[in-house]
Amino acid sequence: MVVEKLSETETDRLFQAFADSTRRDIVRRVTVGEYSVSGLAALYAMSFAAVQKHVAVLERASLVTKEKRGREQIVRGDHEGLHNARRLLDDFEQIWRQRAARMADILAEG
Repeated sequence: MVVEKLSETETDRLFQAFADSTRRDIVRRVTVGEYSVSGLAALYAMSFAAVQKHVAVLERASLVTKEKRGREQIVRGDHEGLHNARRLLDDFEQIWRQRAARMADILAEG
C-alpha cells in the first residue's frame, strides 16, 4: 500500500479547518451521523450562511462531503480525509518522539 504525504496546501487547509471550534464541532457531529446544512444551522447561534461557509471550509479540507438530496444539502464525515488528518498528526508525533529520545540520549551521556 502506497501512502502519499499531504501537500503543503492540503496541510494548510486541514489546520485552517481545525482552527475553529465550530468547525471541529461540525466534524464531530457528522462523523457519527449525517446532517443537512439547515439542521446544522439550527444548532449554532449564527446565520445559515455562516454555517454554510464553515461547511465549505471543511469540504475544501476533505473532512466532510456534501450531497444534494432533494432540497437539502446533506453533510457527512469524509473518513479518508479524517484518516489523512490522523496520519499527518501521527507524523508530527513521531518527529517529537524522536527528538525526545535524542535529548534523553544526550542527557544520559552527560
